[in-house]
Amino acid sequence: MDELRGLKPLQQPEWPDQGVLEQVITELRTLPPLVFAGECDDLTTKIGAVARGEAFILQGGDCAETFAGVTAENIRAKLRVLLQMSVVLQYAASVPVVKIGRIAGQYAKPRSSGEETREGVTLPSYRGDAVNGFDFTPESRIPDPQRLRGVYNAAAATLNLTRAFTTGGYADLHQVHAWNTDFVKSSPVGRRYEQLASEIERALAFMRACGATSDEFRTVDFYASHEALILEYEHALTRIDSRTEQPYDVSGHLLWVGERTRQLDGAHVEFLASLSNPLGVKIGPTTTPEYIRALIDKLNPKGIEGRLTFITRMGAGKIRSALPPLLEAVRDHGSPIAWVCDPMHGNTFETPNGYKTRNFDDVMDEVQGFFDAHEQVGTWPGGVHMELTGDDVTECLGGGEELVAEDLVNRYETACDPRLNRHQSLELAFLVAERLRGAQA
Repeated sequence: MDELRGLKPLQQPEWPDQGVLEQVITELRTLPPLVFAGECDDLTTKIGAVARGEAFILQGGDCAETFAGVTAENIRAKLRVLLQMSVVLQYAASVPVVKIGRIAGQYAKPRSSGEETREGVTLPSYRGDAVNGFDFTPESRIPDPQRLRGVYNAAAATLNLTRAFTTGGYADLHQVHAWNTDFVKSSPVGRRYEQLASEIERALAFMRACGATSDEFRTVDFYASHEALILEYEHALTRIDSRTEQPYDVSGHLLWVGERTRQLDGAHVEFLASLSNPLGVKIGPTTTPEYIRALIDKLNPKGIEGRLTFITRMGAGKIRSALPPLLEAVRDHGSPIAWVCDPMHGNTFETPNGYKTRNFDDVMDEVQGFFDAHEQVGTWPGGVHMELTGDDVTECLGGGEELVAEDLVNRYETACDPRLNRHQSLELAFLVAERLRGAQA
């Protein structure tokens, strides 16, 4: 860790008490892994299929998880919408879907400014529950190292419940109708999903009649991912695998580095390069072909399939011009890279009534542009990365419900960035399924 500190990592909390931090880190080093190295290897294999154009990644969850959000209902709601989206993609587009949550670790957020001012009062910015509190008070905003222990406990509880849901019957394909019982029946996307669920049920009934049953219909493989931002925490949860003698960060299956911390000579990229986990890197519109080739050489020098995923966050107005040169550079480099579209972060703006939001049309347009760019270059559009929730929040404008700025006051509940609600998430899934059918042609 001293070597990483020497690289002066960006976006790190200014902990007021180093002694307390060291105590917490020492304890974290002794705790059991949250995920297992073998699971990470399984995910690498699955992402390898994505890099070959044989599968598709669905990655989604909260912008910033909160400790208060670690409830059975919240976790089930997020899992439900991801399962519904994956069913739409897998059945309508006939492609295997790798299911990855922004879950059980997304408790820290990078910020453009270290301070926030309201009505003449300036306090440290909220950096996620891993660091400080959301309430705008001096006491709440002081970085507290004890919160890192809370991250571990919250992640453990979330993973425990997620595994119970995905293996205990909730993810059974025969339950596709049950996932929809509380959906608004007047919603066009709800009716469309219900029609698809009926088709799936008829297909399953036919297979049962033929004597074909399979455990694959009853359980799903579900993986956890988050941005590896607070290096003290991530380093403390790095373990040497007894099978391979290789280091894995056991805080999550897939770790990614963000747009603000992906410097080639920076501490975050150096840390990720040392791991055996599958890795992700957020790629913005200023990225150059030269940089992206150097990044591949740094993070995947052996050319391992499934090791490295690029998550594009260009903005709807830039993706069609900015992405093709990068796709060509990676194609010509020859390294097996999976490409995933994050259509959320490049399309954020503030409404006149003061809410940070995104327009659903922009999100949809960036996804379309992602597919257009891959079609132009002849490469595989490997997945989508969404900030979403299973709740009926009002945080992003537009969609089938035609939300407008005045609606944001009703249920604006995010701790940081606006998320797609359940209706908007399913609308997007149907669009992606249609484009995937075209990409396979």
